[in-house]
Order: sequence, then C-alpha cells, then structure tokens
Amino acid sequence: MMAAKLDYDWHLRKVMADRGMFSTTDLLPALKERGISLSSSQVYRLVVERPDGLSLKILMALLDILNCTMDDLIEPIAKAGTAKKPKKAAAGGATTSEGVGELRPRRAGITGVER
Repeated sequence: MMAAKLDYDWHLRKVMADRGMFSTTDLLPALKERGISLSSSQVYRLVVERPDGLSLKILMALLDILNCTMDDLIEPIAKAGTAKKPKKAAAGGATTSEGVGELRPRRAGITGVER
C-alpha cells in the first residue's frame, strides 16, 4: 500500500486580510516585537509565496500576531499530480475534453511550391 502524498496551501495573505492587515509591511513591527527581524522583502515573500521551509519561531509569532491557529494558516491537501491524468491521443486524435471544445486549427496547406 502506498502512502498518500500530501501538500499544503498557505493562507497567510487571507488571514492577514481578515484581520485588516492589507500591507505585508504591517507584520514587520509585530515580528520585531517578538524578536524576529526580517527584511521587508523576506516578509513579502513569506506572505505572497508558499514557504517551503519555515522557522517554528516565525510560525509561532505569526499565530500570536494574527491570533489564529495553524489550521487557519496551513491547509493540508492532496499533492497535485497524484490523480491519474487521462492519456493524450495520438496526433490529430485529440479529444474535445481538453478545454478547447470543437475549436481546432485547420491544417495549413502550402501552395505554389514546386517540388
């Protein structure tokens, strides 16, 4: 039996907005009060990107600043790509379920060229 591969969604931006914090720099003074000094670009990346590695001290500071739980910030999800993708048909045999419906380009024909 294979273990499920897990991933997560990072909701810091949403939690900040729910608390009325709409600028990433709003976190700087609150983090500094808790002994964590990050540059404004580091805080920006922390808010807008999903961190791959995160210090537990920073995580605990965020939970304290935002008065939230880890469940509010981190949502476990099934890893993308674990679901089986349908196999693509050979050239010219694409199915209509690929998102473009019946719209297919017409094959170009080259005319006026002597062989």
